[in-house]
Amino acid sequence: METIVVEVAYALPEHQQLLSMNVPVGTSALEAVVSSGICQQFAELAELPPEQLALGIFSQPLGAKGLPPAAEYTLAAHDRVEIYRPLIADPKLVRKQRAAKARTQ
Repeated sequence: METIVVEVAYALPEHQQLLSMNVPVGTSALEAVVSSGICQQFAELAELPPEQLALGIFSQPLGAKGLPPAAEYTLAAHDRVEIYRPLIADPKLVRKQRAAKARTQ
């Protein structure tokens, strides 16, 4: 069976985990994350079903901008699957609040 090398990454402000692994050709991004075991190393990831994780390839979110969802995205050699943390604040809402505050001043 032919394999390719890929990476799975998750970063916190104080800690980053980057795992390099061999996976069979045809492996999806979601399958790579699950088989890497990275979710068990972080409590906030272990609490969520893998299907609910926000994933991307080299800063390109999967399931957006024309890319297939993580379960359907077939990895290529040397792809880096990134697990994204949830946003603390919605950027659109923050911009609206700033604009409203500027109008009142």
